[in-house]
Amino acid sequence: MPTCGVVYVHSTPLAVCQHVEWAIARVLTAPVTLHWTPQPVDPGMRRAECSWTGRAGTGAELAAALRQWPMIRFEVTEEPSPGVDGERFMHVPGRGLFHGIMGASGDIQIGEDRLRSIMASARAPEALSHALEKALGSAWDAELEPYRYAGDGAPVTLLTRVG
Repeated sequence: MPTCGVVYVHSTPLAVCQHVEWAIARVLTAPVTLHWTPQPVDPGMRRAECSWTGRAGTGAELAAALRQWPMIRFEVTEEPSPGVDGERFMHVPGRGLFHGIMGASGDIQIGEDRLRSIMASARAPEALSHALEKALGSAWDAELEPYRYAGDGAPVTLLTRVG
């Protein structure tokens, strides 16, 4: 059953743009040409986004392909599909890759077992709050938020995975 999602490359050096396109093309097994625009939050950097369609798990493959370049900021989303939860991946230089389960509204969801584990290991209210913020990817969200706003109104490329 096909699903869809979006790749947001929030910032990348100009020299890496072509490599990002090649990485996405390898995953989608189709040629990719993105519309790169300047990233006003980070002068000298570029940004692009593209919607994709493919099989479940494509979002994880895209995130794995893009994290080869630790200097880029990106997000990859995959919509829920029958029997498969949605996912969101966020990458920030120096912080690494975050992965979260995404509900139909786009919110990060924390499963019951993970919540129980967090509650059992937290020794104080501050520790519980910190663990929940980490499980929600709050630090990644905070760092990416200015880059997201800078992309409002930017062109989007539509891509489909072949095979």
